[in-house]
Amino acid sequence: MDPNSLNSTLSALGVELPGPGYLVGLLVFGIAGLIFYRRGKKLDRPQLKWLGLAIMLYPYAISQTWLLWLIGAALSVWAYTRWE
Repeated sequence: MDPNSLNSTLSALGVELPGPGYLVGLLVFGIAGLIFYRRGKKLDRPQLKWLGLAIMLYPYAISQTWLLWLIGAALSVWAYTRWE
């Protein structure tokens, strides 16, 4: 199938594919969330563990790229302050 016809078919159905910035954000915050989650689990710190889980899962509720990066950065800074 031609990629242009696939995009036009998806657009007609109201579905848009995410851009590269969004996909990079998914990857970055997924890895960061996993790191925070594992650190919280290892040190028995529930707040860090739940923050890590939130960082991994919140992108599924966000559709705008700028909002993905803003919330991800805020949650990551919050989790980093709980690192030690």
